[in-house]
Amino acid sequence: MRLKCIKFLTVFSFIFCSTSCDKFIDVVPDNIAVIENSFETRDAAERFLATLYSYLPPYATIGNPAIIAGDEIAVNDRVSRDWGGSIIARGGQNVASPLLGFWGNTGSVSNMFIALRDCNIFLENVDKPFDLEDFEKTRWVAEAKFLKAYFHFYLMRMYGPIPIIRENLEVSSGIDAIRIHRDPVDEVADYIVELLDEAIPDLPIIIQDPIDQSGRVTAPVAAAIKARTLVTVASPLFNGNTDYPTFKGKNGEELINSTFDESKWSRAAEACKQAIEIAETAGHRLYEFTDGADTWSDSTITKLTIRGSLTDRWNDEVIWGSSTSPVEQLQNWSQPRIALGVQDAALGSIQSWWSPPLRIAEMFYSENGVPINEDSDYDYNSRYETEVVDEAHRHYVNVGYETAKLNLHREPRFYASLGFDRGIWMGHGVSEDDDALFPEAKKGERAGFENELSYPLSGYWAKKLVHYENIQQSTVNSYTRSTYPFPIVRLAGLYLLYAEALNESTGPEEAYTWIDRVRERAGLNGVVASWTNASINPSKPATKEGLREIIQQERMIELVFEGQRFWDLRRWKRAAEFMNSDIRGWNVRGSNIADYYRVIPVGTYKFLRRDYLWPIAEADIVANSNLVQNPGW
Repeated sequence: MRLKCIKFLTVFSFIFCSTSCDKFIDVVPDNIAVIENSFETRDAAERFLATLYSYLPPYATIGNPAIIAGDEIAVNDRVSRDWGGSIIARGGQNVASPLLGFWGNTGSVSNMFIALRDCNIFLENVDKPFDLEDFEKTRWVAEAKFLKAYFHFYLMRMYGPIPIIRENLEVSSGIDAIRIHRDPVDEVADYIVELLDEAIPDLPIIIQDPIDQSGRVTAPVAAAIKARTLVTVASPLFNGNTDYPTFKGKNGEELINSTFDESKWSRAAEACKQAIEIAETAGHRLYEFTDGADTWSDSTITKLTIRGSLTDRWNDEVIWGSSTSPVEQLQNWSQPRIALGVQDAALGSIQSWWSPPLRIAEMFYSENGVPINEDSDYDYNSRYETEVVDEAHRHYVNVGYETAKLNLHREPRFYASLGFDRGIWMGHGVSEDDDALFPEAKKGERAGFENELSYPLSGYWAKKLVHYENIQQSTVNSYTRSTYPFPIVRLAGLYLLYAEALNESTGPEEAYTWIDRVRERAGLNGVVASWTNASINPSKPATKEGLREIIQQERMIELVFEGQRFWDLRRWKRAAEFMNSDIRGWNVRGSNIADYYRVIPVGTYKFLRRDYLWPIAEADIVANSNLVQNPGW
């Protein structure tokens, strides 16, 4: 149904089309009713509020650039050559029809400015339903303000400076008012925080009706996004970035602040502290797996705790999960064929191609809780050689088989997050440690290379994404799958954000506590103890620079495959460091140990400075002469 053009005209209609009101109407989704009908009753208004939630971006799909356009996952070209994220990761982004964008209609996953328009329509009309109770209206207004803030944040993180959409403009506003400018990042962030501060007091602390309302925002969600916003604008991409000296608006204003402001980190630290306090008051806590605690080994419980923090549906650690984006297909893609006696008829139920490159395997710590290239006891230079698995690894790798040394003497998160040749894969219908299954990954074996479509490019699988109770049937084409909401915010991630902000604002001392909470849950000693006892650089945690490196690696490990690394590397201005390199893996076409455990290139990442910010489509720039393009595009 078409939205009436008489009263409302989003400030971005001129960007999308510059000739007539009819073209603006054409981009309105068909499921939005005319305004008069949308706010006649409480139920109609609630449907409009649901429409606002429907604009949340995809998370557990290849439409999310953060899970496929970075360097955490590689998929063979026969499958992924046409995926926008894979094209971006290999340097193929373009300005004519930008891939996986959210600005305008050209090439976008969705047009997030339409979402902002509808947030404003809701806020301007929510007083109209005759049967809407005041307490409910108060909450709905807070939810709409949150969503409006989040859509601004999502665009800012992707594009940098964006126009602030405070309200929709009347058609009578005139062409000059419609030709709006991009606002500086600092102003955008301040507006986001303003909206969130207004929303937080009126949002529920917890969801009282989880059956019907899971996924709706709460005060902890809003506080966490406020913290994430302020950490983002305090980070090097937007705080003291001198790479864009000519990046100015049409009025000459600096769009990204080139002068470093340390107070931004103090403000971010305070927001993180408040978010943690609100979350813990609401009952959020680090997850612990308890289902098999009486019968399974401590090692297995730790691994399943790490996996369960992600996959245990609506567990207490998940502050905000996407109820509109459950993790379904990604589990099929991350599951190796490990069931015994799988027949040909059952092979098609999983695809096994969601594959972390070798770099991700090398990222995890040693069993001593420090990077493998810093551990004084770890044989780093021989990590690609093989070794027979001993009894000490019985809960991690199949004893008596030969595997790469890289797969041995690693921290629990390595074994919880990655599947690999002969690596124990607890669950899958198995209830005893000694009966645990494992992939046999060489060519010709049950989980090994079979054809040019169904195989892991690097020889590793993203085990962390797979619920431990999932089962591939042996004789029929069926995969029993426990789905869960994609985690947008986890408490562990919030702890690490706080540690980062504390380190940057006051130095290392106060930050240790928050990192160590996450490490303890992962079965590791604290940062200071681990570096003192095992690292060739024992004083590293004592300096701001050293602890910064530790915190960044800790985030990359703890939040692997959760869509955080992609944005973190950008805000840290480290994407070029990681994304200009070969994609490496084991030779999965090898049928014996000597052939299989050879490191080979399986692709190449490419990243230019311009890729830190998404391009705006050329058509949108042409339509509005007051817009400026992002640097390099």
